[in-house]
Amino acid sequence: MSMDLQRLTSLLRQCMQQYDMIAPGDAIAVGLSGGKDSLCLLMGLSALRRFYPVPFSLHAIHVDVGAGMKDEDIHRMSDFCAQLDVPFHHVRTNIYQIVFLERKEKNPCSLCAKMRKGALNQKALELGCRKIAYAHHKDDFIETLMMNLMMEGRCECFPPVTQLDKTGLQVLRPMLYVDERDVVGFTRRYELPVVKNPCPADGETRREDVKRFIRDSRAQFPKIRESLFSAVTGLFDRRD
Repeated sequence: MSMDLQRLTSLLRQCMQQYDMIAPGDAIAVGLSGGKDSLCLLMGLSALRRFYPVPFSLHAIHVDVGAGMKDEDIHRMSDFCAQLDVPFHHVRTNIYQIVFLERKEKNPCSLCAKMRKGALNQKALELGCRKIAYAHHKDDFIETLMMNLMMEGRCECFPPVTQLDKTGLQVLRPMLYVDERDVVGFTRRYELPVVKNPCPADGETRREDVKRFIRDSRAQFPKIRESLFSAVTGLFDRRD
C-alpha cells in the first residue's frame, strides 16, 4: 500500500523534532523544482503546519534556469501551491545560458546547482525567510554518502540541518526518513502535478550511476540500503 498523507506528515514531524528544525513563527522557503520530491515535501509541510506544536509559514520558490520550461508547467505548479494555500514565487534566471551555452561546462551539474542555490537563497531572504527546506529523501542521503566515499574518499553526507554562515540561512532536509519508493507511491496516489525536468543533463549524472550501483548490489548484499542509512545517521549522532 502506498504512503498516505498521514504517514508522510508523521515522518516529517519525527525528523523535524529529532533535529529541532522549527522555532515559533519561522517562515520557511521550500525549493520547488516541480519534481515528485519537492511536490511531496510541500504537500506534507502544508498539511503538517495545521497541527505542528509551533506555528510556521511556508513560501514555495521555483528557480527557473531558463532551459525551456513551458508556461503551462509553471501554471501547474502555481495552481498546486494555491490549492495548498502556499504563496508561489517564480524566479527567472539565465543559468542555462551561462552554464551550457557560454561556458559549455563538461560537468555542468555542480555549477548549475551552485547558481540555483544562490538564486533560491536570495529570493528567500527577500521574502523574510530564514530557513529553506530541501526535498532530499532517505535515498539521497544514502547516495550522497556513497558518492563521497567512492569519488572523494570522504565518509561524509549533508546533515539534516545546515547553517549557511554567509547568508545566515538554515537549510532543512525534513524528508530524512522518507524512502524514495514511498515518494513515488505518494505521487501516484495523490496525482501530484509532476513537471518534467527540461535540463539536458537530467538522468545522466553521477548520482544516477551510484543509484544503479546500490540497486544492483542488493543481489549480493540484501541489506545494503539499511546498513548505509545506519552509517549516515551515525554521522549525525557523532556530530551531536
